[in-house]
Amino acid sequence: MAIGPAPVLALLVGVFHTGVYLLIGGTIGVRLIFITLAAVLGAFAGQALGARLGDPLLIGDFGLLWSSVLAWVGIAIAAAAGMVAAPGGRRG
Repeated sequence: MAIGPAPVLALLVGVFHTGVYLLIGGTIGVRLIFITLAAVLGAFAGQALGARLGDPLLIGDFGLLWSSVLAWVGIAIAAAAGMVAAPGGRRG
C-alpha cells in the first residue's frame, strides 16, 4: 500500500500555516487541534481545486497556491467558530 504525495504535502502545508497563524495570533488553546485539522483539510481541498483549475505554483503535481489559500480559509472558519462558541467571547 502506498500513500500518494498529496495527503503528506497537505499535512505539511496545513501544519505550516497553522504555525504561522499561531505566530500572528499568539494563542495556543484547545482550538489548536481544530484549527490544524481545518488547515490540513483546506490544503487537501485546495490541492484538488488547483488540479482542476490550474495552479501557477506547483510542487510536482501538488498545487501550492490553492492549497495555501484554502488552508487559510479553513483556519478562518475554525477560528471564527471558536470565537462564536467561546462563552463570553473569550479567546483560547
